Order: sequence, then structure tokens, then C-alpha cells
Amino acid sequence: MMQFLAKAGLAVMLTAGTLAGTVAPAAAQLNIIIGEPDRGPPPGYDRPPPGYDRPLPGYGRPSRGCNPQLAENLARDYGFRRARVVDITPRRVIVQGWTRRGPDEMSFGNVRGCPALRR
Repeated sequence: MMQFLAKAGLAVMLTAGTLAGTVAPAAAQLNIIIGEPDRGPPPGYDRPPPGYDRPLPGYGRPSRGCNPQLAENLARDYGFRRARVVDITPRRVIVQGWTRRGPDEMSFGNVRGCPALRR
């Protein structure tokens, strides 16, 4: 009889522990809302702050294309001196400048990030 009570007590403790483990996560999902329900962000929340010097895409600046200043900076990284953009086509941006061998030009793709096409 003593072994039966011990086994029954162990079974009760295991059952209570299992139930306690499942009740706690269920209680964490309970939302109590007093007043108005949750709403979205206030109007104008996604706008850039006033005086923001670099406009975000969709606020007057196209999100596509190679920025000419970025193309000049990349050409300088490739070893060009006095690099300047001389032509912008729908497909490429051409930068001319001076290298150690003399005048040279480099082409960049007219997409975001300005990938180098030809040196």
C-alpha cells in the first residue's frame, strides 16, 4: 500500500508540474486593454524630420540610379585624381580623371551602388 501511495503522489506531482508549465505561457498571452484599442502610428510618423538634409527615397529624391558624387568617390578609390563625371546615360555613368599613366576614364553602372563596369 505504501508503494501505491508513493507512486500516486509522484504521478500527482508530475501532473501538477506539467500543468503549471503550460499555464504560465498561456497567461503571458493575455492582453487587457483599458480605453481605446491599439491604433497605428500617429499621422506623419513616417515623414522625415524637418530640416533633414538628405531626403529619403520617395521624398523628392529618386531611389534608383547612381549618384554622380558616389561615382567620383569610387573613381578616386580606384586611383583617379581630379575625377569628374562627364556623361550620364540611362545605363552608365562615365567618369574621367588622371591616373599615374595619364588621362583615363572609367564607367559605372547607372544603378544603385554604382558598380564598376570598365576601367
